[in-house]
Amino acid sequence: MMIVLLILLFTGLAAAAYVYVRELSRRDAAEKAIGAIEQTDIRRRIMRVSTDAATSDSLHGRLLKRAPSVWAKDASVQLKLVHAGYDGPLAPLTYSMARLIAIIGLPLLALALVPKTTFNLTVITLLVAAVFGFLAPAAFVARAVRLRQEKIRRALPDALDLLVVCVEAGISLDAAILRVSKDVMSAHPELARELGVVNRKTNAGVRREEALRGLWERTGVDDVRTLVASLIQSEKWGSSSARVLRVSSETLRRKRRQSAERRAALAPNKMTIPLAILIFPALFVVILGPALINIYGAFGGGQ
Repeated sequence: MMIVLLILLFTGLAAAAYVYVRELSRRDAAEKAIGAIEQTDIRRRIMRVSTDAATSDSLHGRLLKRAPSVWAKDASVQLKLVHAGYDGPLAPLTYSMARLIAIIGLPLLALALVPKTTFNLTVITLLVAAVFGFLAPAAFVARAVRLRQEKIRRALPDALDLLVVCVEAGISLDAAILRVSKDVMSAHPELARELGVVNRKTNAGVRREEALRGLWERTGVDDVRTLVASLIQSEKWGSSSARVLRVSSETLRRKRRQSAERRAALAPNKMTIPLAILIFPALFVVILGPALINIYGAFGGGQ
């Protein structure tokens, strides 16, 4: 009976959450209809390009139309997923559905697997499983964002060196970006895909400044923002792009070297706790163990 009541409880909570989300979507649609929501946010417009293009497809269009707008068109969720590399039209909807399934499914799974001892322990287990299901998708996306940004950050100096070679050889910056995106695809696919997006935007008629700003919007890497700002300034003032790229490459390599030196300097401090907890006790047992046994045998063993 208790299991049935708990299942009904979580089903009711899921239904209430669904109704609440639908109500939020209705309010969002009403505010858009009366013009209360401003549509001047650059990031939101950039992230909606792929979503608007996908509505022409029948399956994607049906899913996006039937889903609550806070699931399918949440700008903050879209931006995080794009930073993580999930820039498909259904990525926000898939993420929201996975989160809802985890919130409901993990407590039910825990209810089926964990032994039922007391009611309080069962309730605590269900709450812990629900909290884990709520936090796990966000933690997964945050980890994916961190790993992808680190890969892009490490790939930037190599890509900039290739861009310098191409630009100094007389190739235009747009053609150099296309060439470098193809050359680094095998070694650095994340950065190569983003450079390919920049090239496709410029070929489609988007201004180079907007395409470069979109590169930073899609990656969220501070080094990319600095590079984009330098390239935009050099284009406005008519200075050499090759010199800007070379200086940026040297700066990034120097920052990488300083970061490695800083991590190496912090390594002894980080090793103190593992040494004190794991290594020293075992060392004391090995060194003092035989002596303690001999002392015990000399004073207590003969009695």
